[in-house]
Amino acid sequence: MPRANEAWESLMKAYAVLMKQFNAEDVWGELTMREYDVLYQLSKCDSPLRMSELNRHVLLSQPALSRMVDRLADRGLVDRCPDPGDRRGVRLSLTPAGRETQRAIGRPHARSVARALSVLTPQELDQLAAITGKLAGNEER
Repeated sequence: MPRANEAWESLMKAYAVLMKQFNAEDVWGELTMREYDVLYQLSKCDSPLRMSELNRHVLLSQPALSRMVDRLADRGLVDRCPDPGDRRGVRLSLTPAGRETQRAIGRPHARSVARALSVLTPQELDQLAAITGKLAGNEER
């Protein structure tokens, strides 16, 4: 048990250090890091997502995500369209302005991530991806 707790604390410390570093960078423009994350998650999708699908990929509660999507839609960055399979539901996608905003922020942010992780060897990066993927349930256990 102590080994698991030590590993957990190490993971959380690394996460906190990196997130503070990324948050302090002057790349976010008019967005918060969390708003950018919503745009980023939507940018990875080929088709519009339901709110519940988007919620699986962000660190926000459903009500907080709904409010954030409202703000992003009001700013013309996210589009809502009716869900053909559920009259009460909506599907979310990026507007052209949202896609451009995501790309404009994403390029310098990706460079920041690469710089921050440059302390790891290619093998360590592969190990990190495998371990975190396993913890996130993206890999068979």
